[in-house]
Amino acid sequence: MALGSQLGSILTRLARSRTARRAARDLGRSAVEAIQGRQDRGARAGDAPADGRSSREAGGHAALADRSSSPAPSISYSPSADGDADPGEIVWGWVPFEEDMGKGKDRPVLVLALEDAAVGGHDGSGQVVIGLMLTSRDRGSGTHTDAHGSTYVDIGTGAWDREQRPSEVRVDRLLRLPASAVRREGASIDRSRFETVVAETGRVHGWR
Repeated sequence: MALGSQLGSILTRLARSRTARRAARDLGRSAVEAIQGRQDRGARAGDAPADGRSSREAGGHAALADRSSSPAPSISYSPSADGDADPGEIVWGWVPFEEDMGKGKDRPVLVLALEDAAVGGHDGSGQVVIGLMLTSRDRGSGTHTDAHGSTYVDIGTGAWDREQRPSEVRVDRLLRLPASAVRREGASIDRSRFETVVAETGRVHGWR
């Protein structure tokens, strides 16, 4: 074989070899990037709780510590269909779990009062909603305290529950909700039931 032909054959094989090596490197790099991408997406998905509870960041709200019992809030029954949370209304809001303030979920809340964040707590700013969480889980009749020391008052049924299930209000835990945590009005309760809840709340917290 002529020298020129031999040199051409060698260069052709070398070019093919380089192409093969480059293709192999590119394929390997693509595979690694794909694996890393899946791991990153999995890590981001893993940040969200798997039990359906919203984290503080996922909920989009900065959770506030519960209100102290003292001083007693200024409570006046004044529901108004104005789109804002008013005393006597039941609104839906993001409520942090008592055992983990970094997690919570939407719950119906009976509004007791509106006050400055500094009155009954040490976090937050501006006006906050003071309220009591509702539950449709039946723990007894009338006013009762469960095995965990939580006190509930029956308020019956209302438009805040589409299924018209009887509701109870937990009066021993005073919630402080920033305005951003309140999503919408659900309904209002009548003055008689509101005053019954307020009286029991005052008894539990030593206001009267």
